[in-house]
Amino acid sequence: MNSENRKTWLEVAVNGAWGRSRQPRIPIAVDEIVQEAIACARAGAAIIHVHPYDAGTGKQKDDPEIYAQIIGGIRSQCDAIVYPTLPFVHGGTAQEHYAHVEELARRGLLEWAAVDPGSCNIALYDDLREDRNGFVYANTEEHLRHVLGLARRYRFHPAYAIYEPGFMRLGATLHWRCSCPAPIYRLMFSSGFTFGFPPEDYGLTAYLNLLDQVAPGAQWMLSGLSVDVLPLIPRTVAEGGHVRVGLEDAPFGSTRSNLDWVELAVEAIASAGGELATPGDVRATLRAVEKGEQ
Repeated sequence: MNSENRKTWLEVAVNGAWGRSRQPRIPIAVDEIVQEAIACARAGAAIIHVHPYDAGTGKQKDDPEIYAQIIGGIRSQCDAIVYPTLPFVHGGTAQEHYAHVEELARRGLLEWAAVDPGSCNIALYDDLREDRNGFVYANTEEHLRHVLGLARRYRFHPAYAIYEPGFMRLGATLHWRCSCPAPIYRLMFSSGFTFGFPPEDYGLTAYLNLLDQVAPGAQWMLSGLSVDVLPLIPRTVAEGGHVRVGLEDAPFGSTRSNLDWVELAVEAIASAGGELATPGDVRATLRAVEKGEQ
């Protein structure tokens, strides 16, 4: 996966669905999310991932109007790729599950959208020690085909979260079948959850070997949940990959802010000899991928 002269994309995931009980420093109100996102973009993050909240209840609320306020607020101050999440609780039809994605795409507000191409058990080690059950994170093929159909129709890029190796194999095959814009493969590591690989070199090697087989030349990103991925940044830069940090992904109870995580990632990328990509660079790379130039 080595690539010469490729700029490194930096994404920040500013909140997640955790609530402040698990991650006290996450922004929840629209103005908080917008201001933190803008600060992170100005510090070097080309891509912003957000979860919308009901400020009164402190719970995620997948309302296109809230998203529109967030996206509009960020883009009024900086050029960034801003993209939404998925409902935390599954259920209902594919059309219902991705209604906010379709509405945002219809309004011309989407460049990317989160797509998780597979299902797995989500369990925290801390919960397992107390005999508390996790849950099954289910993404049916019917739902996946629907959202990839939306990506084809509205020309947005699927941002694949690869929780397990099988997610990569299914996602690559469905992309080939659906002929939508090129996905970004976000390789998910964790220290606190039991899914996938811990943030260790052998796990990155396994993912990259598989990606070379099923989606050669695809753009990929280092990320995870309940994890510090900073130690893996030097190899990621050397391999031509990209980086995501932020309070959605950080170990729970992080004392660092989103801006702290971004600044540390910027420093690590520079120390590894990388050059930060602008949003324009990200878009140009994806256009080149679409044309088969990379």
